[in-house]
Formats: sequence, C-alpha cells, structure tokens
Amino acid sequence: MASKVVHAIYNDDDILMQAVKQTRAERYHIEEVYTPFPVHGLDKIMGLEPTRLAITAFMYGLVGLSVAVTMMNFIMIEDWPQDIGGKPSFSYIENMPAFVPIMFELTVFFAAHLMVITFYMRSKLWPFKKAENPDIRTTDDHFLMAVDGGNHDLEKLSKFLYDTGALEISIVESEDDH
Repeated sequence: MASKVVHAIYNDDDILMQAVKQTRAERYHIEEVYTPFPVHGLDKIMGLEPTRLAITAFMYGLVGLSVAVTMMNFIMIEDWPQDIGGKPSFSYIENMPAFVPIMFELTVFFAAHLMVITFYMRSKLWPFKKAENPDIRTTDDHFLMAVDGGNHDLEKLSKFLYDTGALEISIVESEDDH
C-alpha cells in the first residue's frame, strides 16, 4: 500500500535541527533525515534509541579471545608441545604471558571484522544495493527531512514545514515495506 511522504529540503544544519524539534513538538512522524555530513545531536533530537553496537563489539571480542585461548592451548600445549628456549610447554597457564599478544590481536580482529559485518547487515547495506537517497543534493550541501504524510492534511503540513525554514517541499508516494 502506498502512502504519502513529504520531503522538506533545508540548506543549513542549525535550521534543520530547529525544524526537527518543531516537527516532533507538533507530533508529526519523521521517517528519515538525510544529511551530507554527520549532524551531532540529531539522533537525540529525533528521539532515536542509543545504539547497541558497543555491546555486540564486546561480545565479538569475547568470541575472539575464546578462539585465541582455545587455538593456542590446542596448538602449543596439546597437539604439538615444543621446548622453546628451555621453557617446556607443560600447561597453558605457565605459557600464558607469551600468548598475550596473540590473545589481544585475535580479540581485536574478531571484534573489528564482525562489527563491520553486523553494521552492514543492520543498515541493510548489501552488495550491489541500489542507493535509497531521495535527492542527490543531500550528498553535497542540502538536508532533507522525510515526514510521514499519513492521515494529515498535506497542505497544512507543507505550510508548517515552510514555516520551519524549508526551502522547498515535495510530496512523493512511498511504498510501505512493513
């Protein structure tokens, strides 16, 4: 089912921030804001929940540390113990100080690589995915706020957005993907 979305174009990030505050105060639903650079504080003003990616990074680091400990114990202690520099490999704990760099590197390796994969999956950035940017100017010097038209009077909404400082307003049909 198609619905109407109102696109408001702004040319300044401070005006955009004020417009987002006013739009939320009027209880309009902001679907997305497209910016040419990160606008600090925009996520809080839009009412977005904080990211949980840091928690996943910690869990991925623990996975990397577990893999490192398991791998080194198997390779250096159980499968092929060697007497290196007069230090026999009787137990993992005795040799752990030598394994610390490997444990650190695999912790960072797993956390970094799995975080990139998680970010792409969470952002739905698949290989060869078509860009979803509604206006090419948002990659250069303009800002776009997409507001759900829903059951609202579109003329009243358009006038409201012009009053917030929008340079231009366009109403587009949007396919619901819910």
